[in-house]
Amino acid sequence: MFNNIVNNIDMKEQVNQSKEQQILEAAEYEFVAKGYDGARTTSIAKSAGVTHAMLHYYFRTKEQLFERIIEKKMSEITPVLTYLFGNANLPLTERIKEAVSVHFDFIIANPGLPKFLMNEVLPNKERCDMFRSKIESFYHLFGQLQNEVDAAASRGEVEQFNVMSLFQTILSLNICTSMMTQFAENMMCDDMVETKAFLAARKAENIEIIMRRIRKI
Repeated sequence: MFNNIVNNIDMKEQVNQSKEQQILEAAEYEFVAKGYDGARTTSIAKSAGVTHAMLHYYFRTKEQLFERIIEKKMSEITPVLTYLFGNANLPLTERIKEAVSVHFDFIIANPGLPKFLMNEVLPNKERCDMFRSKIESFYHLFGQLQNEVDAAASRGEVEQFNVMSLFQTILSLNICTSMMTQFAENMMCDDMVETKAFLAARKAENIEIIMRRIRKI
């Protein structure tokens, strides 16, 4: 009997987790596509296949649900920074190469995210502060990475470069690729094979551009 009770509790927890995940997935699409003001919790509930009352059972307010989406996106961005800062066993150039690759894949998988951040997070002080709090633990690491770059450059292993400037270049290259891909798909063609080929070629080109900048000639 005890085992049956435990099994019933486990099943209930699995159902709750499944419902919560469905709500989060629907909310992410709604917020990214329509922004905070345009998003409707009724639409989120319908897309998630739950009642409006059930949505508010899991997430009390629209703002609370919105914050969870920001937290989710931040947790997905973290691996990009981890490649740069967290794996001291990899050579510096390999870490940067991997960071470009991971960020490229992330942006292509989340094409609406840059616009979402610009329109929904940065103009709002509270949301911006919340977003900043999620990544501020990495800020001092840029200085540490710059020291590593300076030391490697003095040894003749890489060209001298500014870490923040290179980071901005990576963001620009990958985000621009995502924007151009969306434009091409909407205005020019729907051929997914061509799109995949374009993305593979563009990813390799972006990596090569960054590698040329830091590689010692």
